[in-house]
Amino acid sequence: MTVFKHIIEKIQHYSTIIIHRHVKPDPDALGTQLGLAQLIRENFKKDVYCVGSQLDELSFIGRMDTISDDMYQQALVIIVDTANAPRIDDSRYQLGQFIIKIDHHPEVDNYAQLQYVDTSASSTSEIIVAFAKEMSLTISDDTARLLYIGIVGDTGRFLYENATPKTMAIIAFLRQFKFSASKIHYQMITKPLHIAKLNGYLLQHLEITPQGVAYSIISQDILKKFAAIDEHTSSLVAQPGTVEGVICWGIFVEQPSGIYRCRLRSKGPAIHHIAKQHDGGGHPMASGANAKDLNEVHCIINELNQVATQYIAKGVIHE
Repeated sequence: MTVFKHIIEKIQHYSTIIIHRHVKPDPDALGTQLGLAQLIRENFKKDVYCVGSQLDELSFIGRMDTISDDMYQQALVIIVDTANAPRIDDSRYQLGQFIIKIDHHPEVDNYAQLQYVDTSASSTSEIIVAFAKEMSLTISDDTARLLYIGIVGDTGRFLYENATPKTMAIIAFLRQFKFSASKIHYQMITKPLHIAKLNGYLLQHLEITPQGVAYSIISQDILKKFAAIDEHTSSLVAQPGTVEGVICWGIFVEQPSGIYRCRLRSKGPAIHHIAKQHDGGGHPMASGANAKDLNEVHCIINELNQVATQYIAKGVIHE
C-alpha cells in the first residue's frame, strides 16, 4: 500500500483533523495548510481546523482557526511543510492521537508516525496536488487557488530551478480552475508604502563582497524608523538577487531579543549546509538561520564568501 493510501485511511478513520505548519509561515505553508483542509472537508465531510499564528500581510490567503485543547482528543494531526519539530507552530500538536507529516524539505526530524517527504517537489503544495490527483479527489476552485499560491511562493513566481517540468504541468492543471492568477501575483508582490521605502533602504545600503555575496543588516532601529517588523522583511528577500554580479546573499534582521534572523538565498552554490550550522535549515538555494549576535552574522557572511569562491572556481557563473 502506498503512503498516500495510508494517509487516506487515516483521514477516513478520524472525525476531527487538525492541520499545523511551521512558525513564521510563508505562502507555501499557508497554501498547503488551508488547501489540504478544504480538500479534506470537500471529499470526506470531516471537521478540519487550521491552527497557528496569523500574519496580516498574508491574510489574503486565508485565516486560522481558534480551538481548545480538548479538540485534540481523538484527533488526527497533520503537519505540513515543516522539517523539524521545534519549528512546528503551536506545540499542542503533541496532544493529537496520530500524527502525519507531509513535507518537501530535506528530512531533519522524524516526529510523525506516518510521513510523506518528497524533496524533488517544488513545494508541499505541489505534493498535495499530486496526492489529490493520484487519489482521484475532487478539487474545488478555491482549493486550486490556495495550492497555486503555495507553488508560486516557493518557486519565486517560477524563477527558481525547483520549478521543474512536473511543477509546470501541475500549474497547467491548476490553471484550468476558476481563479485569477493575475490577482494572486499582484497580491503577493504588493506592499504598503512604508515597506516599499524599507525596500529602498535595503538596496541603498546593500553591501556586495568581491566574491559576489550581497548582504544587508537591518537593526531594530531601522525597523522602527520604517514602522516595520521582522515579518515585513520576508517580501524583500529576493531583492539582492536582482543586482548584477550577486551569486548568493543574506538579509539579517535583528530581533527584539538581540539575535538576528537570517534569510539566505543563492543563484547557484548550495547554502543550506551553512544554515544548518547556525540553528537553521531549508533548501539548497533558500534557507533560514539564526545568529546570536553580529559576530555570528559576519561568520555566516564569510561562509557564504567561501561557497561563492568555490562556485566561481568551477567556472559556472549564474547571473
